[in-house]
Amino acid sequence: MTPRRALVLLIVISAGVRLLAAGLLGLGNDEAYHFLYAAHPALSYYDHPPMLAWTEQLGLFLTGETYSPLALRLGFIAMFAGSTWLMARIAARWHGPWAGFFAAMALNLTAYYGLAASTFALPDGPLLFFWLLTLDRLSTAIDDDRRTIPWLGVGLTWGCAMLSKYHAIFLPAGAVLYLALTPSKRRLLLRPGPYVAIVVGLLVFSPVLVWNATHGWASFVFQGGRAVGGITPRPDCLAIALLAQSGYLLPWIWLPLMAVLVRDLRRWWRLENQGERLALALAVLPFAAFTMVACFRPVLPHWGLIGLVSLFPALGREWAEHWSKTPARVRRSLCMAAGFSVVLLGLTLVEYRTGMLQRVEGSRWGLFKAQADPTGDLYGWDQVAAGLEKLGALSDPDAFLVTRYWYQSAQVAHAINLRRPVLCYNIDDPRGFAFWSKPNEFVGRDAVLLAINDEMIPLPFYQRWFTETSSLGEFTVERMGKPLRKVRAYRLRNQRAAFPYTFSPERIAAREMLRAGRHPMDATSLSAGRMPAVPVIRR
Repeated sequence: MTPRRALVLLIVISAGVRLLAAGLLGLGNDEAYHFLYAAHPALSYYDHPPMLAWTEQLGLFLTGETYSPLALRLGFIAMFAGSTWLMARIAARWHGPWAGFFAAMALNLTAYYGLAASTFALPDGPLLFFWLLTLDRLSTAIDDDRRTIPWLGVGLTWGCAMLSKYHAIFLPAGAVLYLALTPSKRRLLLRPGPYVAIVVGLLVFSPVLVWNATHGWASFVFQGGRAVGGITPRPDCLAIALLAQSGYLLPWIWLPLMAVLVRDLRRWWRLENQGERLALALAVLPFAAFTMVACFRPVLPHWGLIGLVSLFPALGREWAEHWSKTPARVRRSLCMAAGFSVVLLGLTLVEYRTGMLQRVEGSRWGLFKAQADPTGDLYGWDQVAAGLEKLGALSDPDAFLVTRYWYQSAQVAHAINLRRPVLCYNIDDPRGFAFWSKPNEFVGRDAVLLAINDEMIPLPFYQRWFTETSSLGEFTVERMGKPLRKVRAYRLRNQRAAFPYTFSPERIAAREMLRAGRHPMDATSLSAGRMPAVPVIRR
């Protein structure tokens, strides 16, 4: 077995497992929402840049299956296969071919990148691919420090990374940090190459700049507000963030990566491998930035993970060294780690089909509730579409559907195959629906308002916009005979005025400050002087 053959087997087998999972699991809330990106082509979007939509559109185009979860995810599975190859290529260049294989293996054994971002329609899949491709091109350009041409490739790949997710802003920052702290490479800061790369990258990224300039810089305000911390120290948030990171990467990957990070920081000036120095510079800034934010507010665990990806080549080198000394022990450890990932995926598929955790609700153990089912959001939306059909909610060609929450509207829209317009009537947080919808088109039309489970529906709020409201009926989504989701439907007749999707940078910033626990306004004051507030979503 050669490293090359081992890598090919890894890519083929892991891609096959992901294709199986992608075909068996329904769409998650974020995926259903991201599907609407592909359904509404644009230069950019409120939440993310457009690479996410382009990757989705690739799979949908190649298969011709517009509403297939597998088709939606196909581009992401292919892109992770490319990420696996890139990881092996980078690590092999710096540390040898077996280090390349083990670095790629470690990436595949993580929970977030190896199972989630590699299978589902999430922006971190394209970001990972173009982050690694930028690292590959950057390493080549720095080694060939007499020519400017390689920097064109750096700019192109970095621009694509920026089109994937704004976290890619840390790539040029880390590169500058590396050049400034490496005496033998510092002269590159006086040469045109790095600046050519910046210009090319910004040109590639320009569609996002154009979209934001014509939409009040909405995306930058929204994402910037999420990344800004509060003013009160929150050690609990920091502890949760680090523990969650460990869970996302799995402890047997995260802890060795932390050891690599600390060790290389302590011996920075003695590191002889320039690739390892570059990787450390690219890793430390995003990890430090989001760790600092976590000291003051809750953060999503995967925000800071992309920086740690740069440390996998060093981890692959360590595994290769252990392999050369104790191959049997390393083989057992890898089999156990791979087995855990396969079992975890298998349990997810079983839970999705059977709802075992949901079914023990009310048992003598009392450990689980249906709301805590990790697969509940993915299941049963086809039953929602069938229930709406029975209620006649889809029979009126002039009617449209409404929910209060963007993720519910997205799931309904995908479930009914976009047969009717689906809107999100929420003043405080409509997400992309504020930009996809044309409110004036719905004046004079009837709506069907959907309430999921036991959520409170403020009918007096909607009565301001419609002449009459009445109950249409309700139904229950079941899994293995156990109720999973209750849907109540209300008929709203004759919309009298356009719903106010009023975007304000100040409004979005205030909402994100409120979520961070550092703003004196409450949800009502966010809408004061305009309308009764719909409570801010807290997820």
